[in-house]
Amino acid sequence: MDLFKAFLDSLETDSQRATMTQVFQWAQDIFPQLDTTVKWNQPMYTDHGTFIIAFSKAKQHFSVAPEAKTMAHFSERIANAGYTQTNNLFKIKWTQDIDFNLLQDIIQFNIDDKQNCDTFWRK
Repeated sequence: MDLFKAFLDSLETDSQRATMTQVFQWAQDIFPQLDTTVKWNQPMYTDHGTFIIAFSKAKQHFSVAPEAKTMAHFSERIANAGYTQTNNLFKIKWTQDIDFNLLQDIIQFNIDDKQNCDTFWRK
């Protein structure tokens, strides 16, 4: 969590910091085997050197970026959760509930799908 301190400190409100701290603590509890890093000012989780998921912030939301293949796979569930999305990420408004079951399935999908991946991004 210390690695993400600068990111957390850059958030505008205590509520935003609490939300992201909750997400990061949850990820650490559920997926303790994942490595943490910060690239392009985004907190990320990796597994054996390959990208799993990243987070970024905006004024009205935070974004979750799991790569395009994963977005396509979970697009319907993301929409059903009430989140807006692009090909590469989805946005959770600071005022929305976080669907932790969806996040868990997305992260696990990437771990499983990329278990033999030897590059940071999918090819």
